[in-house]
Amino acid sequence: MPYTSANGYMFSLLNKAGEIGIRFSKDVQEKYIKEFQSSIYKSYGAVMKGYVLIPDHMLEDIDAITKYLNESYDYVMTLEPK
Repeated sequence: MPYTSANGYMFSLLNKAGEIGIRFSKDVQEKYIKEFQSSIYKSYGAVMKGYVLIPDHMLEDIDAITKYLNESYDYVMTLEPK
């Protein structure tokens, strides 16, 4: 399972179904689930708390995905290092 991590925390990952999940704070996660018309991300049958499923139609906008990945990276960098 490919993933990105920083500060000891994963902040994005790809599941076996080829779906991408990006991690956000709880407030941002709720906002993006509504905005993206998406859901909580699941990987190997497990609900990944804090992760938002990135819908396929969004993958065409690389600039937006880059923005969300940077936002997620910034978020995990605010957490206590593991």
